[in-house]
Amino acid sequence: VSVIRYERVQTTEAKAKAISGRVEKVITLAKRGDLSARRAVVAQFPNEPLVVQKLFDEIAPKYADRSSGFTRIVRLGQRRGDAASIVQIELV
Repeated sequence: VSVIRYERVQTTEAKAKAISGRVEKVITLAKRGDLSARRAVVAQFPNEPLVVQKLFDEIAPKYADRSSGFTRIVRLGQRRGDAASIVQIELV
């Protein structure tokens, strides 16, 4: 939800890789734009009506001509406490 809401989030590399595929699938659904796609997205984000609205009104039209590759993962370095690899996942 945060990736769609803020369009970029800093997190660990493992979490970014895990959510990248899910974000790609949700954007692909939103690109269809029909009622069935909207219901499928609402089922994944049931308590986030503003995120669903932003996805269908702003994000999906922006990627209408793009078939895939909606997210980008940029390495930022390591976290001081445990040396975990920190990355930024963002919408292209």
